[in-house]
Amino acid sequence: MAQLLPASCSLNISSSSKPYAMSLNRSSTVFRGSFRSGTSSFPLKKFVSGGKRSYRFGTIYATAVSMSQEAKSQPGSGPRKISSEASKAKRVMIIGGDGYCGWATALHLSNKNYEVAIVDSLVRRLFDHQLGLDSLTPISSIHNRIRCWKSITGKTLQLYIGDICDFEFLAETFKSFEPDAVVHFGEQRSAPYSMIDRSRAVFTQHNNVIGTLNVLFAIKEFRDECHLVKLGTMGEYGTPNIDIEEGYITITHNGRTDTLPYPKQASSFYHLSKVHDSNNIAFTCKAWGIRATDLNQGVVYGLRTDETAMHEELCNRFDYDGVFGTALNRFCVQASVGHPLTVYGKGGQTRGYLDIRDTVQCVELAIANPAQPGEFRVFNQFTEQFSVNELATLVTKASEKLGLEVKTISVPNPRVEAEEHYYNAKHTKLIELGLEPHLLSDSLLDSLLNFAIQFKDRVDTKQILPNVSWRKIGVKPKTVVA
Repeated sequence: MAQLLPASCSLNISSSSKPYAMSLNRSSTVFRGSFRSGTSSFPLKKFVSGGKRSYRFGTIYATAVSMSQEAKSQPGSGPRKISSEASKAKRVMIIGGDGYCGWATALHLSNKNYEVAIVDSLVRRLFDHQLGLDSLTPISSIHNRIRCWKSITGKTLQLYIGDICDFEFLAETFKSFEPDAVVHFGEQRSAPYSMIDRSRAVFTQHNNVIGTLNVLFAIKEFRDECHLVKLGTMGEYGTPNIDIEEGYITITHNGRTDTLPYPKQASSFYHLSKVHDSNNIAFTCKAWGIRATDLNQGVVYGLRTDETAMHEELCNRFDYDGVFGTALNRFCVQASVGHPLTVYGKGGQTRGYLDIRDTVQCVELAIANPAQPGEFRVFNQFTEQFSVNELATLVTKASEKLGLEVKTISVPNPRVEAEEHYYNAKHTKLIELGLEPHLLSDSLLDSLLNFAIQFKDRVDTKQILPNVSWRKIGVKPKTVVA
């Protein structure tokens, strides 16, 4: 069963055989690729090319030191604003709280006096280990992160390490923490990763769809008033030749009018898993009265929030590689090491973008203004639209101000997508709730480039070119030398 234990606790490993204890040393890095258990309800195999041994993972039930934090009473600022009164009573479970968006959100909500629990299998760290990747910025273990946050702020983040695809673990976690809201970041989030081979495509769909189904059942069975805030993606919509609405579209057909879910045109096995999630959530809202908010997020950029900037141990990850990195991150890193900016194909691919500071703000707004029972609402979560070519131009200009000489080249597009297209997506609902956007500015680009320059000795230039092909899925990825 899930238990609240001190950080230097024993960990219970759940498997189909008898649980056993594993000692956790305070200074150790937990859940690296060397950890394995012989029996697990859903084996996660080692995907390293040429590797024959499979790694199987049990579920670890544990939390960091549990200490309730009393929220400081401050006047509220109205029902459509973020208020400390709203946060005072909220217990928020953040699934995937060790990841890029999840970690920043956990700190932000904790700093706002929400009582926060992180639920994570730590598998994202394993992906890096398997593929030979690493964050540009050094990131501490989740245990050291939590201890650092506690020492700086006096606030406690509860920690549950386990796989939400294991319903027994998730059920015990729900019963232990009793969340008022669940923020669900806990999915494999890379389109290229899902397109490497059959195993990773299957893992992505299983992890994402079954994990979300388990969360829905846990809410139904244990916390029926709990509000689900689910991270979706703008990629669900594809690139239609009409305006993209927020979740729903009103159409007239053969003289009859109805409001229907906006058509989905997913472009990878990852994006398809998000579409399946949205359909499952919408159905359970209708059938069970669950309250849910689907945040169809654009591409996130930025490294720092107010909280992650407090100490180097709280630093967030910065992915730049061809599997998990985004175009803006990749361009900044390429500029810092003198590598040409690599535009995929024609470079007209246009998407919505937002600052990581706006991600945490949007999540807080959704929690403070919850959906009604039975309501499935959709917010398009981004603040600006850019094409890949526009991003390359912005990074080039910002780089020149720092004395960097930057060139741009076109490389074959590994994806199957339109490279020139119409794109106009609506994003008004979060603004109406009080979102105050941080737009992509010269100062932000300057900050990203300076981070890239600071850590350029950690850059592996062999990892920044695309090596996963949509058309050749199943072919073992090869490292391309720049």
